[in-house]
Amino acid sequence: MTYLVVGATGLVGSEAVRILAEQGRPVRALVRTTSDPDKVGRLKNAGASIVTGDLKDRASIDEACRGASVVVSTASSTLSRQAGDSIETVDHRGQLDLVDAAARAGVERFVFVSFSSVGLEFPLQSAKRAVEERLRRSGMTYTSLHPMAFMEVWLSPALGFDPAAGAARIFGSGENKISWISFQDVARFAALAVDASAAANAVIKLGGPEALSPLEVVRLAEQVTGKRFVVEHVSEEALRAQYAAADDPMQKSFAALMLYVAGGDVVDMDRTLRDFGVQRLKSVREYLASVPSAV
Repeated sequence: MTYLVVGATGLVGSEAVRILAEQGRPVRALVRTTSDPDKVGRLKNAGASIVTGDLKDRASIDEACRGASVVVSTASSTLSRQAGDSIETVDHRGQLDLVDAAARAGVERFVFVSFSSVGLEFPLQSAKRAVEERLRRSGMTYTSLHPMAFMEVWLSPALGFDPAAGAARIFGSGENKISWISFQDVARFAALAVDASAAANAVIKLGGPEALSPLEVVRLAEQVTGKRFVVEHVSEEALRAQYAAADDPMQKSFAALMLYVAGGDVVDMDRTLRDFGVQRLKSVREYLASVPSAV
């Protein structure tokens, strides 16, 4: 069997490549001609064979899928800085084209990294739902993973959570609990889903080992770093105004996702851990202790 990972230079994709290759599985990593050479080099060093393509180029996707038995797609435009990438070109049309290409190529199994419904309408969510519907009708065995907020993204300086500076931006009251999860654990479930019976034709919600409110995360960060944090609150009213005013698809999507984090979401992982044979998940404390300059 050959395993094609789409989004292989991203956080989840690169880790999924590493895990699958470490298991001795033949892995193809889809990269672009514009991909960071260092990231491509790490994929090669992990044992992956490199194929060049782009979700915006249907012919290259057809070629990448040819001979593959399993596709794992973690690709998204949300953290991309590549010209031409957008929710429409990558998360919507590109992913739909990938599902169709995989089905035409006789791919047996497709693992898709998505997220749960947030309760608001926004372009990124609409794209994810459209792809999941196409997967259900594709004839392939599919798995759609719905991870909660990635701690490495939402608890990072890029979104105002900066342990090194002792500063935290909190969306909403900060009192609602959320099951923060590490991208490494999401990649582990993606790698397990390629042949787990519990993952066949399933939508699986993923969270971390404990649910913590953002304010509890701040207190934990203060314990880990020994620093007193300065906390900035962004009210839900301000986030709703940002969501209502946004006319750019990415801005509207991020505003909706910030409202989702503000509202909290807790996942009971007991059954999923049993079904996948996973013993432990990375904790927020472990993540905070690993942040450079945090201590």
